[in-house]
Amino acid sequence: MPEQPSSIRGRGAATNPANRFEALHLERDQDWDPAEDPAPSTQFFRDATRGIISYNDSPDLGFSASVNPYRGCEHGCIYCYARPTHEYLGFSAGLDFETKIMVKEHAPDLLRQELAARKWKPQVIALSGVTDCYQPIERKLRLTRGCLEVLAEFRNPVVIVTKNHLVTRDLDVLQELARYQAAAVFVSVTTLDGGLTPQLEPRTSLPNHRLAAIQTLREAGIQVGVLVAPVIPALTDHEMPAILAAAVSAGAQFAGYVTLRLPFGLGALFEQWLERHFPERKEKVLNRVRALRGGRLNDPNFGSRMRGEGVFADQIEALFEITCRKAGVAGRRPQFAPLRQPREQGPGGGEGRGRGNTGGVSESVISRSVISRSVISRSVISRSVISESVFSIQKPGALAQTERPRRSAGLLITDLLTAEP
Repeated sequence: MPEQPSSIRGRGAATNPANRFEALHLERDQDWDPAEDPAPSTQFFRDATRGIISYNDSPDLGFSASVNPYRGCEHGCIYCYARPTHEYLGFSAGLDFETKIMVKEHAPDLLRQELAARKWKPQVIALSGVTDCYQPIERKLRLTRGCLEVLAEFRNPVVIVTKNHLVTRDLDVLQELARYQAAAVFVSVTTLDGGLTPQLEPRTSLPNHRLAAIQTLREAGIQVGVLVAPVIPALTDHEMPAILAAAVSAGAQFAGYVTLRLPFGLGALFEQWLERHFPERKEKVLNRVRALRGGRLNDPNFGSRMRGEGVFADQIEALFEITCRKAGVAGRRPQFAPLRQPREQGPGGGEGRGRGNTGGVSESVISRSVISRSVISRSVISRSVISESVFSIQKPGALAQTERPRRSAGLLITDLLTAEP
């Protein structure tokens, strides 16, 4: 048997498992030596999508519109529920997900077009519904910032979820949105263990930097909360009280949590990760996940997939609620101004379209039960065709050239928070 792959510095996955939609896949030679493999570099590809706002009708969510400037995520979180979506592009959910990033370079322009369209119904837009909009390449490409500037132009409310301190770079735009109560940020914190983070989510900001981001956002007058996500049973679940206490001390005004989900082939990837990093805890963690998921590693059913079921799910929920009450954030939610349909005139025309979409204060509905992960249905996602002619550009920020895909529809992004105008 060939030797099992070892961990790769700066990467969550160590292999590229077979794509569930492809008949062919690669296997290692019997004499393969993992020590001789070079560390994989990140490649960036142009995504020729012609739409940027994606919608969902999941009963788990009261929130339907989302924007993702990137497909794939260099953060490399091993548990990321979005990994299987890369298979729709012909890639693998493993290393490909964190090393082959599709870039929607025209995202701000597409967003402006869609917000100015007559058919647009003003509503809260979520950023980072599938992949983190502040992943490392955003520092150079600034697509997320461009999208925020468009949202500020239209005064359209936005909710951001991120694991990266880079969100603080855009304080000026977020403050402009906050003037109209049209911005909220959730900083996702999985663990406070600075030694675990590089293994679990290798290219995200360290826990102390995420807490610093919460403090900076709060001091700048931005609505900010903490999302304990995912809660990994028998590995990080015991940290929930400490995470919530530290986040509230830093300035978090509200909180939510999501229990670990392992859809499609993600379960096998997570098992391999446990074998590499925590072999002595592997069976305990997996058995606890199965106890939450009806004997399986994943429960795809609406209503239970975000929380889990059974005694352990009840314990996690009780721990969250008690800790929130103790920290003084129980029942607190972001507030957004109510939305109304714009008039016919375009952006820049007084109170016409793109202006005056917000008014007085109302409350969004964001709770533990509705801060959820993504639902991506195979029946509603068009698969992009990635040409064999794709080649890598090694310089950061450069985009690999591709033949134009026959079709590259935006992914249906669900996974964030619920807002009720």
